[in-house]
Amino acid sequence: MADLLDQSDERGMAMSPTLPEGCKNYLIDIDGTVCEDIPNEEAWRMAEAEVFDGVVEVINGWYDEGHVITFFTSRTDDHSVVTEEWLDNTGFKYHDVLYNKPRGGNYHWVDNHTVRATRFTSKFTEFVKRWAEVEVFDDDDI
Repeated sequence: MADLLDQSDERGMAMSPTLPEGCKNYLIDIDGTVCEDIPNEEAWRMAEAEVFDGVVEVINGWYDEGHVITFFTSRTDDHSVVTEEWLDNTGFKYHDVLYNKPRGGNYHWVDNHTVRATRFTSKFTEFVKRWAEVEVFDDDDI
């Protein structure tokens, strides 16, 4: 995993560190994004969830390129053992799993760092490479 770079403001005060240029923090949902959509209420299905075609190769490619891979899921802490065994058994390379993401969708992320989002609607592909073609707007432009 890439080492974080120390940052300071114009006064020389420490700020939150950042990743080196070109390195991305991928936050990847699990259910409905990398495998079939399984609700928490049917946790018995999680151990055998069907992985979508090509997703392991794409994510492992990002990992091998040095990016940070974190699965960010609405599965609860109670599902951590089955989830991490499933990720390992299906061959995913990753750095961490964050549980308890709010359920229901319609996410709005507010942050002082660059945030890019991709809504998954079909085959998992290397969609991130397309970002070079997309203009990013500030709040004032919306």
